[in-house]
Amino acid sequence: MKERAAELKKEAERGRGGKAAAAELDVLAKIEEMEAPDRAVAERIHAIVTAAAPELAPKLWYGQPAYARKGKVVCFFRSGHVDKERYSAFGFTPEANLDDGSGVWATSFAVAELSDEAEKTITALVKKAVS
Repeated sequence: MKERAAELKKEAERGRGGKAAAAELDVLAKIEEMEAPDRAVAERIHAIVTAAAPELAPKLWYGQPAYARKGKVVCFFRSGHVDKERYSAFGFTPEANLDDGSGVWATSFAVAELSDEAEKTITALVKKAVS
């Protein structure tokens, strides 16, 4: 994460991809400010989202990490510590189009830690959100 932040800082200073690099740098800085348990989860979610959906652009949304397509937020991470909740959350906006035929679907997930199974679920949801 720190290496990527340094790369983005250089890109922003050079002017190449300045706005996108600055936005991702803001997200990485916000993650770095988080309490240790939230920071570990947020770092992993950032890696999952950017690998599974490189077309999504990191940006801050309500002061928290989010990932957008054409400027519209598709998914986001909310720090439990910042929100004064006992767990963090990873959620999706209507832009994700996660609708299914049942008429009921989840749009937000409590996240206390990321198991291998949780990482696979998040990866699949993010891929579905951008397909």
